[in-house]
Amino acid sequence: MTITWEKPALRPVGLGRQVGIVTAAVAAYFGVRGATEAATDQALANAAKVVDFEKSVGLFHESWLQSTFAGSPAVATFFNWIYIYGHWPVIVATLIWLARTNPAIYYRTRNAMLLSGGIGLVVFMLFPLAPPRLAELGLVDTVTQSDGAYRVLQPTMFTNQYAAMPSLHVGWDLLIGLAILAAARRPLLRAFGAAMPVLMVAAVVLTANHYLVDAIAGAALTTTCWLVLRARERRQVRGYAGWNGLALR
Repeated sequence: MTITWEKPALRPVGLGRQVGIVTAAVAAYFGVRGATEAATDQALANAAKVVDFEKSVGLFHESWLQSTFAGSPAVATFFNWIYIYGHWPVIVATLIWLARTNPAIYYRTRNAMLLSGGIGLVVFMLFPLAPPRLAELGLVDTVTQSDGAYRVLQPTMFTNQYAAMPSLHVGWDLLIGLAILAAARRPLLRAFGAAMPVLMVAAVVLTANHYLVDAIAGAALTTTCWLVLRARERRQVRGYAGWNGLALR
């Protein structure tokens, strides 16, 4: 006899529950923000350490990259828009789409964001880091100088200027890209999912909001969280299959 089984259906995505989870995460963020906001001296000292590290491994190219590729106002504006509109607006829209069309990928993405965000908060508290725009490196903060929309979408009360390491701008955009690649079938949408993280890496560096090593750390952190959660899902499916088969014997 052939036994067939189906993966247990995921619970529907409840909006009220998700709002509660996000509210708790924001409260945790504000707590860490308050603890690190006054750590200016430590943040600048850590910035010097990061610059020294990048120089030692041949990664300190932030000044050259900005002067070479963001010298044109049109190019600078393009990457300002990627930095602003390619983060929270894309994240929120993608999560809503996933919640409606693919709950499994939605929960994996949400959990990966919460897990990586929690780890990130610990790092922000233990290692406050002044971004290149505040580290006296001669780099220009192109976002706040030329685009007032930044303060509309991300007002000061919602930002931590010393939370540069790891870059969750890069990491969470990478998670969204992975989610789109996992859930989408249309080639254009999949191409968008692949392109957004790459564009965000360029944006955070060219706008002087992150070091290259911040982007690498953010991508490594969120990719690890995604893979760990995916492996956990697969173990759960195998466990259900084994239990189901045993129960039917």
